[in-house]
Amino acid sequence: MKATLVDTLQLTPDVRHFVFEASEVEKLDFLPGQFASLSQVIGGREITRAYSFASAPGSGNRFELCLNHVPHGHFSEWLFELKPGGAVEMRPPMGTFTLHHRDREVFFVATGTGIAPFRSMLKAHLNESTPGITLIFGTRYEHGLLYRAEFQEMARRFPQFHFQPVLSRPEPGWQGLVGHVQEHLKDALGDRRDVDVYLCGLKEMVNETRKLLKEIGFDRKQIFYEKYD
Repeated sequence: MKATLVDTLQLTPDVRHFVFEASEVEKLDFLPGQFASLSQVIGGREITRAYSFASAPGSGNRFELCLNHVPHGHFSEWLFELKPGGAVEMRPPMGTFTLHHRDREVFFVATGTGIAPFRSMLKAHLNESTPGITLIFGTRYEHGLLYRAEFQEMARRFPQFHFQPVLSRPEPGWQGLVGHVQEHLKDALGDRRDVDVYLCGLKEMVNETRKLLKEIGFDRKQIFYEKYD
């Protein structure tokens, strides 16, 4: 199938929100947390990249992605030059990084564009009857807190949802958490070991956080993760 670019929104100097519409299917079905594989022939060879959906299913054939501009990355450069109306080849949605136990309290831990699958899950699953969800979202600078206003509004509407932004390089005047997400996850968990933890971001964060969780008594079946490099 093909995906046609509908619109874009620049979120930060390096990150852009994309709205696509899939063709050649009656309805685009995917699970929150899954990814789309996009392909294009660039420089004489086909390049394929996988990107997590940043939107919930149910908008017909439209879907949203949150992409980081990678300098000198062939596919990234091509996508960031794509204009509305342009199209790219797309494979059917795939992936198992989805909410496995809908009846359990969960902790989401994200860095950078690793926030995309969690935005999809929250938009799809967060409602009055959802068990507790804590989102710990880390970036270097305050302007990198993607979709911040959306998450703040979710926290206002749903008391069982807790949004904890973390900055590793805050500017003067920042009132929130400082450091790295794994440090604050341990504090947020306290003595809790009856929850599931989902991790998405660069492999260094994911690996360190998995190691920490195992050290404090979490079973590997309670830890779900996706690496972005």
